[in-house]
Amino acid sequence: MAEFDVMIKGGTVFDGRRNPRFSGDVAVKDGRIAALGRLRASDAKRVIDASGLMVAPGFVDMHTHYDSQLFWDPYCSPSGWHGITSVVIGNCGFGFAPVRPEGRDRAMLSMTRNEAVPLACMQQGMPWDWVTFPEFLDSVDRTPKSVNVLSFVPISPLMVWVMGLERAKAGELPTDAEHAEMCRVLSEAMDAGASGVSAQRMGEESRQRDYDGTPMVSDLMHDETMLALADVLADRNDGVIQYTYIDFSVLYGDTEGTVKRVRPHIEAVARRSGRPTIVGGANEADPAWLAACRQQALSIYGMGTVNTIVRHPRIGVIADNPQAFDISLKWCAATAGTHETIRENLANPKVRASMRSELPQIEDFLGKMETWVIAGGTKSAFEEMPLGQIAPTMRIDDLLDAFCEINLADDLRTKWAFPTPRGEFMADTLETHKAIAASPYMIPGISDGGAHTKTSVGADYSTLYLTQYVRTHGWHDLEEAHWRLSGLPAHCAGIHDRGVIAEGAAADIVVYDFENLEVTARETVHDYPGNEWRLVDHGKGYRNVLVNGEITIEDDVQTDIASGRLLRNGRAT
Repeated sequence: MAEFDVMIKGGTVFDGRRNPRFSGDVAVKDGRIAALGRLRASDAKRVIDASGLMVAPGFVDMHTHYDSQLFWDPYCSPSGWHGITSVVIGNCGFGFAPVRPEGRDRAMLSMTRNEAVPLACMQQGMPWDWVTFPEFLDSVDRTPKSVNVLSFVPISPLMVWVMGLERAKAGELPTDAEHAEMCRVLSEAMDAGASGVSAQRMGEESRQRDYDGTPMVSDLMHDETMLALADVLADRNDGVIQYTYIDFSVLYGDTEGTVKRVRPHIEAVARRSGRPTIVGGANEADPAWLAACRQQALSIYGMGTVNTIVRHPRIGVIADNPQAFDISLKWCAATAGTHETIRENLANPKVRASMRSELPQIEDFLGKMETWVIAGGTKSAFEEMPLGQIAPTMRIDDLLDAFCEINLADDLRTKWAFPTPRGEFMADTLETHKAIAASPYMIPGISDGGAHTKTSVGADYSTLYLTQYVRTHGWHDLEEAHWRLSGLPAHCAGIHDRGVIAEGAAADIVVYDFENLEVTARETVHDYPGNEWRLVDHGKGYRNVLVNGEITIEDDVQTDIASGRLLRNGRAT
């Protein structure tokens, strides 16, 4: 009788702890790694020949928005196609629990602009068989999954649950009693298996706005609220804080806001909680500041945006993704509201004048307007042409007028491609990426998987990291890479028995061909509920991916085995 269920034989093994690679075998039994070294093939029911291949712990995607998609897509794709074996949901303070039945429609609407999740997909794809956060986790537990799922408690629905939507949206300071109730609900959620709390805080000028163009609930939260929740984690000696806190004065050349307000507050939160605190994006996750935090014994980590190292034009479709224009509050106001309201706005000369006044800051992020290219439209005759060439053909002198008229003719469905000079999240240059790689406190990622699906693909970051940071530029060796992709994010997320190749660890394993690893060409697919479309790409070179000892990917193809688990407090039940 075979001793092991699966044996991965003859590969180059990386343990996810930065120890030197070794050539050997990995044996799996009952969903766990049972033995390492030189083993007999005859002792396993199935043998995977890993000669010439790399064997590594499954990758941990710490920053996703699969909170709705996981209910209709077991692979949380594209993440599950790129060696990801565990995803963390509930990021940025956005999510769907706790939510009372009468608040469900509003909760779904809140995700349609800031994370660009189609409303019809959520309406058709989510079971909504929960009210409280523990009930939400039970629903995730019941749902077939081909990746593991860990969840933060998102702060926005928590604030609405306690304060009511109107007061929470108004940015009122919660009362002592309300803070106490938020702390109780957070603790209850963590008792049920949540891994901590998350928040987005971007102020009145937030770039990630609610469906109606107003700031999100947590954008206007007070320091006292996050500090109160940090105390919960301190009292429990458990959990993680994911904090997206950006002072948008930085975008206009003023760094004082970040230095004087943002960083001291994040440091105070990390100090009060005593727990890992994850910040994301280029502004607040500055490598020099992260190093300074270490000198204060603060466990503050940054997340670096990897996917912008390969240039893809940013895409904007007013009907589907007006968030692309939210760097300007006047453009945001013009593209908020119902479909008909937006049409009226774009046809209104006064609204156009308002948009024109903030065109410079739009162009600072999306490139000069004359370079905007029509990448698709339902009626447009100008596909693949830049606006600078289209306007004279239309006999329109003003580019903004031409832009508005084209969108109106296409019923707001024109697909615009922008040659973004600064790149998404301002991480466009090799020097920026090299600095991210150089910092030992930066986690590669910010995939945003499940969000912005019609405009970008960030869930390919793991494959891009291996092919660009390691293979092309040589910034890291593979020992460091697999620590960053697996061991480090597992530690920071509070995942206790994954992210490493070690006896007794969960058998989340990736077997891949390093020299031939690549990201496939981007494509448009109609595979969301309601036949909604999205952009995807695949990982090529993944011979096998195992999740809890079962093979979920074989030769880059799904096996449709749902072996993923809900990770309550970082462990599978």
